[in-house]
Amino acid sequence: MSKNANSKCEFKLRGKVVFFATGNINKFNEARRILGEYGVAVGMLKLKGDEIQSESLQEIAEKSVQYAYSQSGLPIFVEDAGLFIDALSGFPGPYAAYAYKTIHNSGIVKLMEGVEDRKATFRSVISYFDGETQAPVSFVGESRGEITTKERRVQGKAGFGFDPIFQPAGTSRTFAEMTIQEKNGYSHRADAIHKFAQWYIKLR
Repeated sequence: MSKNANSKCEFKLRGKVVFFATGNINKFNEARRILGEYGVAVGMLKLKGDEIQSESLQEIAEKSVQYAYSQSGLPIFVEDAGLFIDALSGFPGPYAAYAYKTIHNSGIVKLMEGVEDRKATFRSVISYFDGETQAPVSFVGESRGEITTKERRVQGKAGFGFDPIFQPAGTSRTFAEMTIQEKNGYSHRADAIHKFAQWYIKLR
């Protein structure tokens, strides 16, 4: 696609549709539901590329969205999230995805055995770029809660990431025990997406 074609495509799409660079259908479905409330359609593109190593979720997200835009030429956003556990000095933080792949939920529960302070915070950063903004625009969301003593999910469902062991404040259920609509009332990702959507619709 030529640069001129990219520019024309961006002009036609802005304010009507945005693209989410992710390969995670669970994240996409959460984002699609929220953006739909604002009249914004969203498409899914697997263009995030390799993440940089950084202690900053925002830096990771912004580098990723610049790569995604360079590959697509479309108005696009990425999301990066981390789980910060107080008693573990913020571990796994921005390395949550790697920790999940290597030690899974059971590993986190094991690390927390006998620990009374189970407070934790999920953080999410949405970064958007369309080639006309001078730099990526980022939005941060948080969900405070605690790590449960065992995995809890709706029977017959596998859950999503650390959702089965994270219980947000103000409820007795883990994220994995909620519907998408219920989870979006508490989640860090939903918080960030709402902020992004409120900003994005003003571009119309």
